[in-house]
Amino acid sequence: MTFSICVRERYTDDDGADRIRYGVAVTTRLPGVGTLCPFASADGAVATQSLVNVDLGRKGIEYLADGLAVDDALEALLNADEGKPQRQLHGVDADGTFAFSGDECNDWYGHVVGENYTVAGNLLTGEAVIDDTAAAYESDAHGDAPLAERLIDALAAGHAAGGDKREDLAVQSAALQVTNTEHETDDPYYNDLRVDASETPVADLRETYETAKRGYEAVMAKYADGE
Repeated sequence: MTFSICVRERYTDDDGADRIRYGVAVTTRLPGVGTLCPFASADGAVATQSLVNVDLGRKGIEYLADGLAVDDALEALLNADEGKPQRQLHGVDADGTFAFSGDECNDWYGHVVGENYTVAGNLLTGEAVIDDTAAAYESDAHGDAPLAERLIDALAAGHAAGGDKREDLAVQSAALQVTNTEHETDDPYYNDLRVDASETPVADLRETYETAKRGYEAVMAKYADGE
């Protein structure tokens, strides 16, 4: 896999209650990354990559739902995984962050941990990819734009910095998920999107997001009065 970002943002809902939204976004020079890497729920966000083990993401989210802290949950999963040296795993929950890059991941690889986010990548052109991804998110963290839109901006910054170094692989993919702790409120379906096979995955993810958001808003307007 290539590079991804996991984010936690606190906000106040319409009733004045303190809430949290979580987001994860990823892109790679392989098809179908959305089926493998990103996981998000009302309890946190997790990304699993490098020689990917999907169970690390699935079980990580389950462990968060059971009340484990993100560092305890993901560390426990890694310690039980014989392939740990080849894994990258990172994520956030309500209070913490966690990031791990095994020493057998393919260069360039590494991760960054911020106050409310984590970024990790492997098989990159260089460290600037994750640094620019992190800087793009930090520059507008908790901004006015929806989190999904800002996650795409972060991926775009990493891609512009070089992204995945495997330029001979033209078919790529990207995905994002955003959710929140307002259990009684469904997340709009445009907050869970995938571009499974494209030569311009980040640009296509942005177009897909904008089109899906416009379609969702049109449906909400049409049926606002119970038509």
